[in-house]
Amino acid sequence: MFYYGAMTTSQGVLDAVRDLLPGFRERADEAERLRQVPEQSVKELEEAGMFRMLQPQRYGGLEADPVDFFTAIKEIAAADASTGWISSVVAVHPWQIALVADEAQQAVWGADPNVRVSSSYAPTGKAVQTEGGYLLSGKWSFSSGSAHCAWVLLGGLVFNAEGNVVDFKTFLVPREKYEIVDVWNVVGLRGTGSNDIVVAETFVPEEFTLSMSETGRCYGPGQAVNTNNLYKLPFHSLFTTTITTPIIGMASGAYEEHVEMQRSRVRASYIGEKASSDPFAAVRIARAGSEIDAAWALLMNNLREEMAHVERGEKIPLKLRLRVRRDQVLGTQRAIDAIDALFEASGGRALAEGTYLQRAWRDAHAGRVHAANDPERALKMYGDLEFGHKIDPGMY
Repeated sequence: MFYYGAMTTSQGVLDAVRDLLPGFRERADEAERLRQVPEQSVKELEEAGMFRMLQPQRYGGLEADPVDFFTAIKEIAAADASTGWISSVVAVHPWQIALVADEAQQAVWGADPNVRVSSSYAPTGKAVQTEGGYLLSGKWSFSSGSAHCAWVLLGGLVFNAEGNVVDFKTFLVPREKYEIVDVWNVVGLRGTGSNDIVVAETFVPEEFTLSMSETGRCYGPGQAVNTNNLYKLPFHSLFTTTITTPIIGMASGAYEEHVEMQRSRVRASYIGEKASSDPFAAVRIARAGSEIDAAWALLMNNLREEMAHVERGEKIPLKLRLRVRRDQVLGTQRAIDAIDALFEASGGRALAEGTYLQRAWRDAHAGRVHAANDPERALKMYGDLEFGHKIDPGMY
């Protein structure tokens, strides 16, 4: 199935995205001012095929290798963090929609394969079981890129008629059934438009839901029609990588700007010495570069290992799934540490509005507080498994 303007290979999308990077960087200040990624950037990403990389081929998608997908995200974030962030969190949702019943997939993409979906997964909503589905209501925060989307995935606890919690699900809701409330006044990732979603009580059919217990088993009813191995990966492996990858991209962009600044910087406090002649400056960028490379290498190597198990028809070992989470949270920390070191060593010019470095410092620390980056929980699960203790399912 081919749609006008679609890139038909992962390499084609990567090439198209790379051509767009200067424009994303030029519009970074505009994104902060608007508190949204500019519509022009979203349209360019759509035409490049970015939002369809993980989408089923049945609906015009590429079913791309996740490593190719995350490579594109990292490079976008290295140009502008907010654009990279919404590219990541919006473009990963087709993977999850591929797991719901085909009736829901048809509702989202049947008329237009370019329809986009935002999310807010924290179970702050309430869903009550009723005939054929659920009555959903509540308020959700941090729905990045929601202004550019026509549907939303929302987390909610499911209650039975007796008022007992019986499940935790995500609910797929169309735009006419929710309100976006503009509350996104923040110091970092300002351009992501991560606003609140409010749903007055509305009916959501069973087919438009997905149990998190099922995704924990790497299962969803959509696998009956979407058979690619891509859709057999663990939900939390893919979605937590979706959060860390842009932060590693921010570190890569900060590294590039820092090196460029230091090549021409003259240090006034050292009698006109060029910063690039300072041996300590050379050591700092070596350390920062190693942290960024290590974060990225471990993240992608783990995904490749998971895909290899799936392709052999094997169940992904729990230890590998927990290693994904271990290296994901530490990958975020490595990227943050690199950005901090580079920022501190860059001198006063890094403080100027419009520089990538100061924005990356703010944006990366904003991304750091996402729930997926909670290091203690992920590291404890890995350590407990090594010691032979029972594992709380948590986010693995």
